[in-house]
Amino acid sequence: MIPVCLWSWAAAPTPAATTQDVPFAQETARKLRVAPSPAANDVRAIALAPTGEVWVATRAGLFALKPGEATWRAAMPESEAGPALSVACDGHGGVWAGAWNGLYRGEPDGTLARVTGIDAPVALVTIVPGGVRAMGPDGSWSVKGDRVERLSLSTATSFRSATVDRDGSLWVATEVGLYQLTERGAHLLRGGREVVSSSVRAVATAPDGAVWAGCLGGISVLRDGKRAGTITPKQGLPCSSVTALAFGPQGEMWVGTPIGAARYGGKTWSLRHGLRWLPSDEVRGIAVAPDGAAWVATSDGVSVISRAPMTLAEKARRFLEVCYARHIREPGLVEKVALDPPGDLASWKPRDDDNDGQYTAMYLAMESYRYAVTRDPVAQEAARRAFRALKFLQTVTGTPGFVARTVVPANWTGMADPNEVREPQQVADERARDPRSKYVPVRWRPSADGEWLWKGDTSSDEITGHYYGYTSFYDLAANEEDKVEVREHVRRVTDGIIGNGLTLVDIDGRHTRWAVWAPERLTGDGNWRPESGINAVEILSYLKTAHHMTGDPRYDRLYQELYHKRGYAKLVDQAKTVDPAWRTHIDDELLALALPALLRHEADPAKLQRYRRVTRTWYRSVDRDGCPLFDYTLAMATGSPPDTHDSLRFLREAPMDLVRWRMDNSRREDIALVRSPEPEVLQTSRLLSPAETCVMRWDNHPFEVVQGDGGATESDGVFWLLPYWMGRYMGLIGEAASGG
Repeated sequence: MIPVCLWSWAAAPTPAATTQDVPFAQETARKLRVAPSPAANDVRAIALAPTGEVWVATRAGLFALKPGEATWRAAMPESEAGPALSVACDGHGGVWAGAWNGLYRGEPDGTLARVTGIDAPVALVTIVPGGVRAMGPDGSWSVKGDRVERLSLSTATSFRSATVDRDGSLWVATEVGLYQLTERGAHLLRGGREVVSSSVRAVATAPDGAVWAGCLGGISVLRDGKRAGTITPKQGLPCSSVTALAFGPQGEMWVGTPIGAARYGGKTWSLRHGLRWLPSDEVRGIAVAPDGAAWVATSDGVSVISRAPMTLAEKARRFLEVCYARHIREPGLVEKVALDPPGDLASWKPRDDDNDGQYTAMYLAMESYRYAVTRDPVAQEAARRAFRALKFLQTVTGTPGFVARTVVPANWTGMADPNEVREPQQVADERARDPRSKYVPVRWRPSADGEWLWKGDTSSDEITGHYYGYTSFYDLAANEEDKVEVREHVRRVTDGIIGNGLTLVDIDGRHTRWAVWAPERLTGDGNWRPESGINAVEILSYLKTAHHMTGDPRYDRLYQELYHKRGYAKLVDQAKTVDPAWRTHIDDELLALALPALLRHEADPAKLQRYRRVTRTWYRSVDRDGCPLFDYTLAMATGSPPDTHDSLRFLREAPMDLVRWRMDNSRREDIALVRSPEPEVLQTSRLLSPAETCVMRWDNHPFEVVQGDGGATESDGVFWLLPYWMGRYMGLIGEAASGG
């Protein structure tokens, strides 16, 4: 369904602009512990049996996992326990394993028995036509049935990997080169001209018959025994040190590296790394199942990376379920939750944040869009509750119009930014560095009823977020009774700002550090130059919202005075600064929240033209971010959709795992590290997939090299849900075929 667009300044896009919500491949990961001991999770190799059973060779021996079971079983005889080094499964369900003391063969009862005749470490086992080849530091053996034959081969014995090509040749990777073993003997391909380097760690046969050799330095592709191609970071390989190779059923190549598992689909590379995807980035082996799931062996356990069809509508339902289950705390605030230990969703606890009000307001906007599209009464009630939580942030202060940053129950401890007393010397020292800094010794104050603690020194970010939520709810989801409540609340907050000289004044009688919109500051105080443009947009947006809701001419008169007589028209033109010293993604998000009210409610063509021009100027600085929130805000401004390919990519590739794992892309070799356009932040030279970066909000820098908090928190999912429902409302994203 294409909803009727209520944004009077931009007609709904035509159906031709709609992206159909067809199923895509959503990727997820399941991390597995083999056993409690570190040695059992030090996995050296992995193999999949035709039955679906998974076998791993670990420092503690061989273990197996049957389909549908959760517990691995130790397979080596307890009396012979020790490091297992390699494992392979033949096409008949047979299991073979190389260990510290020889070769093992799987028995019908599921146990392993040692093969007689090999009393030496077996570092590598590979299946060959008619039997098995066992290789180790003391030589090689051929095993056919019960017959064991020691081979006389003039090869190095630093065996790492092996594969059989279509012609029956056995290719063996060693630390001195790649050997091709045929009936005629052993032919060595050395590093340099024949393979990338002599340190060959992995080898695999591609579906087209080519032999891929993973080396220290990249990958060599061999055809007819000769080097036909090279893949290095110049061709997109994320890491030049290759430790494992495996092909999937659709021809995709998985590459193990010390920094994660890379996948090549024929055109582009992707990297799966960090605790979102793997228990350790040190990949030892990869086995791909018939359904395409990649079983990745690492130095600290096993991960299963799989794909399943999903629509955006289904993804939205799942994210909303997470949000409802863990992220709405009394009195209706929406935020991240704390996880201790990191990543443990069972341990979640609510937490406070300086920007609880803004983030709750963005949730309010999301639910309002969702209601406008679906008319789901659950969405309307959720929006109503979120609005009343924002309203409570004002009434809890007991003031005429001041708004708290956040509120927590009175018995909470361990809040962010506890009350703090500083010596005068510290205060003076800080003000010397930042003349606009404000010493706030009492950040948390009790409510009149003693039930709550509320936090002051509220920022302009918070107020901008609030107004964005107010207008979204008012225009999209509020009934007539709700609108009366919203109007009176907006009047109260706006009058408080006006009555205090266009500043937000805390109960200490002074304006908060950031909430300043007064002309004498924005046009006459050099210290406010960095924020003058965006703060001008903010206050004009507040006044336009208040006039739209109340019809009170006082708000329009002040709006016109600021715009025409106090220089705010020119300040608006400077709303998006490209000065490297002042540029931040926080301001990018705030403009996405402040501009819509001006674009929607302004009737004067000249002013509207200016706001649209400013929106386009802002967007040119963020169009490479691939941000659907920014893309759809531009579409609202212009009445036509931008190129939303990157937005769709983001919505589809964003991980289902909302834990904010640390994602470190600094070790990648396929990207450059830069300090432009924001020199303070080390950035990647190109935009990475959201699957390769941390779960983030749009006030964060999507190009930042190292992101995340190590799994200490889980996101509420609103960063994804808000633009999704915006896109649905605007007709840019269609309804799922299933009706979602």
